[in-house]
Order: sequence, then C-alpha cells, then structure tokens
Amino acid sequence: MPHATSIFEHPVLSPMLASRPYAEGVIFAVASAPEIPMPEEWMPWVIDQTGSHSISKAQADDLADGLMKLLRDALDAMRKQAALLPVYCKWSEKSADRRALCDWLKGLLTGHQQLEKVWQRAWHEGGEQGSDLSELAERLTRCLKLFSTLAEPEQALANAPDAQRSVLQDGLPKLSASLPAMLQEYVAISGELAGHLPNQFETFQSN
Repeated sequence: MPHATSIFEHPVLSPMLASRPYAEGVIFAVASAPEIPMPEEWMPWVIDQTGSHSISKAQADDLADGLMKLLRDALDAMRKQAALLPVYCKWSEKSADRRALCDWLKGLLTGHQQLEKVWQRAWHEGGEQGSDLSELAERLTRCLKLFSTLAEPEQALANAPDAQRSVLQDGLPKLSASLPAMLQEYVAISGELAGHLPNQFETFQSN
C-alpha cells in the first residue's frame, strides 16, 4: 500500500481497526515503552476483536506492514525529538471537536496499561542498580495524570471537588498547551528506565 494511513482507509482493513486516533495513541505507547513488545503482542490491541473478519494473507500482510510503519514513524519522531502529537489532535472547548485528541490519549493510556509489566520490570531493574527512582516516579505520575485529565475532561471535572471545578475548567486550555512537552517528558522517562533493561536495541534519547 502506498502510505501508512491507507490501512485506515482500506475498505476491508479499516473496519478491523480501532479508530485512527485511538490506534495511533496505542502505537505511541508501544513505541515509548522501556522495552518494545513483539508485534504479535501489541497488534491485537488496535484490532477489533469483536467482529468476524475474513481477510486474505496478502491483506493481513498489508495490515501488519501498515501498523509497523506507524510504529517506525513514531520511533523516528522520538529519535528526532520532533512533534509527537498528531496534527489532527487539537484541544477545543467543544467535546465533538476534541474527540480525536481524547481518543488518542485514551489509546496511549490503554497501551501504557497493557505495558505495565514492562514498566514495572524497568523500575525493578533500576532499583536493583541503585538508581533513585522517586523523582522519576513523580515525573511519570504527573504525565499520566495530565493524559488522563485531557483524555476524559468531563470525568475529571465531575470528580473534582466543588471548590476546584471552576479552576480546572479554566485551566484545561493551559493543560492542553503543555501536552506536547509532557509527551516528550514521558518518552524521556522511558529512555532513562530503558537503560536498566538488558538487550535493548532501541534508545530514544539523543546522546
């Protein structure tokens, strides 16, 4: 197929996939992990498992190739310290207009949750090697809290104490403006942890 996005446009392959923002959010989480899982582990996370889909081997190969291209693109952006948030993901006061951003972040958070054991292993190895992980933990918590708030702002507002709800409401645009930097921070944290894992073939930090 001519380009990666065609898997989301293909009449046979597209119905098999989660929405493009959600799928690309999951793939970003996979690319950001301290240790990248094998394709057979993460690809099912972006494929619709509920329907009965019948495709040819060639189409299955196209699907896998398209997903791997997206992963390579995400890794390339990290290496170059380029923009990590897709251009179509924008904050808006209107829920319909920010749906792509929310879905992308939901995919990211789902991917992170699926990879929790990888993160925990990196954390464990770092502790064994005497690294002070408390600061990293605080930084990661800040990232995930921001991602969660912007992924489901209505829920975040509903859960906020009455006295803080209006402050959070007014602060959402500023939080969204900090998202690109927080994505870079998330990748940086992973890069620091990745150094504690053996047999790493990918590093995302510039020397």
